[in-house]
Amino acid sequence: MSELDQAEEETRPWYRKSAVIVGAVIGVLLIAYLVLATLTRDRVPANTTVAGVELGGMSAAQAHEALDAAMSERLAEPLEVAADEASAELIPKEAGLGVDVDATVSRLTGFTLNPRVLYERLTGGGEAEAVTTVDDDALVGALNEVSETLAVPPIDADVVFDGGDPVITEPKEGTELDVQAAADVLAREFLTAEGTLELPVTHPAPDIGEEELETVRTQIIEPLTSGPVTVKAGEHSAELSVEDLSLLATVDMAEPSLTFDPQGLREIIIEKAPGLGDTGKEARIVIDGGKPVVVPSTVGMSMDEDDLVAKVSTAATSTDRVAEVEMTEAEPEFNTEAATKLGVKEVVGEFNTPLTADRVRTKNLQVGTSKITNTLVKPGETFSLLQALGPVTYERGFVDSGVVDGGFATKALGGGLSQLSTTTMNAAFFAGMDLVEFRQHTRYFSRYPEGREATLWGPSLDMKWKNSTDYGVLVQAFVANNRVHVRLWSTKVYDVKSWTSKRRNITQPQVVYNSRPNCTPEHGTTPGFTVDFGRERIKDGVSLGKESWTWTYNAWPIVRCGSPSKQ
Repeated sequence: MSELDQAEEETRPWYRKSAVIVGAVIGVLLIAYLVLATLTRDRVPANTTVAGVELGGMSAAQAHEALDAAMSERLAEPLEVAADEASAELIPKEAGLGVDVDATVSRLTGFTLNPRVLYERLTGGGEAEAVTTVDDDALVGALNEVSETLAVPPIDADVVFDGGDPVITEPKEGTELDVQAAADVLAREFLTAEGTLELPVTHPAPDIGEEELETVRTQIIEPLTSGPVTVKAGEHSAELSVEDLSLLATVDMAEPSLTFDPQGLREIIIEKAPGLGDTGKEARIVIDGGKPVVVPSTVGMSMDEDDLVAKVSTAATSTDRVAEVEMTEAEPEFNTEAATKLGVKEVVGEFNTPLTADRVRTKNLQVGTSKITNTLVKPGETFSLLQALGPVTYERGFVDSGVVDGGFATKALGGGLSQLSTTTMNAAFFAGMDLVEFRQHTRYFSRYPEGREATLWGPSLDMKWKNSTDYGVLVQAFVANNRVHVRLWSTKVYDVKSWTSKRRNITQPQVVYNSRPNCTPEHGTTPGFTVDFGRERIKDGVSLGKESWTWTYNAWPIVRCGSPSKQ
């Protein structure tokens, strides 16, 4: 520096010297700032976490890989949501909720001159927000699905009577998911929620609330339970106690109003006053003088159920506790006209089988035929021999007689009724009825047609046929001339042609041993065989097709009592 320059420098003002120095410092700092921004652009700030995932100090690539793996797992795990006391689960990924990993990592890395960001990168980032994505349609759809699980319907006020006492159900608001508000909550909090995420709900009110309940209390329950109601009709009357009324009462909460079970009300009144229940008598068709006769129906006088319910309901909810009901003519459903229209006038199928010399067995057949005679089978109904016979008991006249049980001859109550079954089945066979159920004996008895016979063993083995015509069918059964007879009376519909094959597959009797105490020796008099049989039904000259059956009989065994070792 020359003396002149030195002199100028010495004479320059101090503030100009300071500006130069400050400028130099700023330049240095700016360069350092740019260097810092450059050096931190590819590194996540220390101690940085995103949705609980540690990313601090990682490169952008490392952070992307770690966050992507964690979010893929997190978004596939069920998230429990709740609406008041109900809860459900949904899968965030399936509900349209996601995380934009690229955008999230880009926020944490990359070149920036923002001093706050640079400061965080130097000092540590802490918890950073993830960039989330939401498919609104998918989210609303998922919430609509779980809303049914989360919904609790409101409870209407109700009153029922248990054992005569009123049981009151208090009304209660329901719970219903507010889907749109819930979508907003999930979109904000699905990553940060700890445990179950509570969703917003609405509370729909019940249709029947306190107002209706109070009306029922004061206008129905209190008067109903205040005392008995007397039902009167002419000279007859019946008192219904509070318990009687309560057992039959139903409260309509919506009206509100009181009603009663009409049939139950009628039954309990008739029980107390039989004169109020004369409904007349149904017509019957019976065998009289060897042919069907219609016994006419009779008209009775009965309470009109609608009037009865209305009058008792009024009396039960007022201070006047008397119900004056009207009596009307009551004609039975099956009246004389209906019975006559059934066309029961001629024999359409009959069969008979010979009796054995066993008089005890014959007694069962005499009792059995008397039980099933006058059984009327209406169009479309099915005849059941077990049902027509009723309980087979000693008290009803049945006795012990011969049966085959487990392949051996023995005795049992009602023995011999299989002959009635076979005879009835054949009458139905030739009348053209539909054969619903029958099962042949395991061994052949010569008094029956081969194959075309039916055993009976209640309750497991029955003989059934269905009335396949538009007319009634009346059963007549009796024992006469040393034979069992069954006739079916109706209007002829079918012509029936039958056939039976020759025997085949003949088998011979074999020796068997019976160690039962009641063993009866047998001599194996009849071989076993297979036989086919069938029929063709013809209606109005047109064949309805052929039906056929096959049955195989076992040979009658040669029964020796005891065990083989003692022979």
